[in-house]
Amino acid sequence: MSVVKQIIYFKEPGPKNTDDVLDCVLKRIKEGDIKTVVVASTSGETGVKFAKALKGLCNVIVVSHEEMKREYKEEILRLGGKPLDKTHLPLHARGMDAIRNSFYTLGQGFKVCVEIILIASDLGALNPGEDVVAVAGTGRGSDTAIVARACKTSDMFSRDRSKKLEVREILAMPLKKMWW
Repeated sequence: MSVVKQIIYFKEPGPKNTDDVLDCVLKRIKEGDIKTVVVASTSGETGVKFAKALKGLCNVIVVSHEEMKREYKEEILRLGGKPLDKTHLPLHARGMDAIRNSFYTLGQGFKVCVEIILIASDLGALNPGEDVVAVAGTGRGSDTAIVARACKTSDMFSRDRSKKLEVREILAMPLKKMWW
């Protein structure tokens, strides 16, 4: 049995794609089988946008490796979201270069989508094994969204297949990649 789904491809990466990513995430959440969206947001601004749009539809976790701006963090909380800031970057740890660079071939946003799932799982905000939507971007805003099975960094390549990271769907991504 096959499944036909639509993927949005953007000609260029960047924040101008944020609204289209939000629309495709809303459509995917309305299918009813995903209960959590994880959003990368350095300052918290993009996280607020997603928390507003998804309020009451699903759990929203906003992840930043830096400290979010206080007003955005407070707004995410007010909207019922869960901000996680000043986090670790598991794909930047020693020995992870080849893995990180492999994900970069699919785009910076794709690499960050995987990383925020790992971060949220490592911090106990996601249940390993749960299918989630992850949203990230190239620089600012969002241009990538995927559906993946959540797992902790230590289980990413586990011998136990039920614990491994598994990218299930690509919802949106840019065709052109940006290499820093």
